[in-house]
Amino acid sequence: MDKPQQGDNYLEYVPCHNPDIEYENDSENKVTIFQENKGFFNFIAQKLFKKPRISQIHLDEMGNFIWSNIDGRRNLLEIAELVKAEFGEKAEPLYNRLVQYIKTLEAYGFIKINIRVDSNRNIDYCIHRIKEREHHRC
Repeated sequence: MDKPQQGDNYLEYVPCHNPDIEYENDSENKVTIFQENKGFFNFIAQKLFKKPRISQIHLDEMGNFIWSNIDGRRNLLEIAELVKAEFGEKAEPLYNRLVQYIKTLEAYGFIKINIRVDSNRNIDYCIHRIKEREHHRC
């Protein structure tokens, strides 16, 4: 699979939800991502400071909108146009802000960015991974 390379136009990549990450949409379509706190230091914090084993990350209004438009088919340029139509000037500086947000989601492992728009094989892979995730939820 193609990985983003330095110098690539990030807006040409298609984000995909990581099927290993649990999340839910509530009745108002607000997204909550559940992240397990693993590792030695998290274990100590859980025991000594009563920190939760699973953190709940609540996305803001724009984050909810972007998350709901990550479908394994739309590239970041298409998502940016949807964000611009929905939020207008409130989203500016749109492209820099969107790319940084997507890179943050990727850094935390919530999404994958390894799919080029021109590769149907990779889009099919993303859809397969989403279906696999749904199968494991049952």
